[in-house]
Amino acid sequence: MIEFEPKELVETIERNGANGANGADGSLISTLEEIQAQYRYLPRDAMILVGEGLGVPLSQVYSVATFYNAFSLERRGRHQICVCVGTACHVRGAQRVLTRLEETLGIKPGETTPDWNYSLHTVHCLGACALGPIVVVDGEYSGQMHVKKVDDLLARIEQADKVEA
Repeated sequence: MIEFEPKELVETIERNGANGANGADGSLISTLEEIQAQYRYLPRDAMILVGEGLGVPLSQVYSVATFYNAFSLERRGRHQICVCVGTACHVRGAQRVLTRLEETLGIKPGETTPDWNYSLHTVHCLGACALGPIVVVDGEYSGQMHVKKVDDLLARIEQADKVEA
């Protein structure tokens, strides 16, 4: 379980809630976005504090958190990997790319690695069919993927993580 600092959450809530009354002006969404960015998901206790701090019923906080795909109620990995398995990508080898990611990371779509570094997802279309198969890592598109490029992509991510550390 990820630990979070209630004091930091209160500051986030106060900063976002100062723009309007009771979360009606989007302060609820901006508060949830900030929490999501910090923790990579929305912890239940954080959502309770958001509701209390913004004067919004927990049911509304939960409704917003589950409506938007950008929010997750489950902890995600540091890196989000999304593979398009739509028709154009599928016929160009998306399944081989996905299989390679599954084998290398040891997870299936919808899962996260035990070290919390990667979460793997699939989508049915990313709207970049001409570049298929497409893999998106942390919002960055990589087109015309194949097994060798998957290995190179993961190596670049690992190298960038080492530089950041």
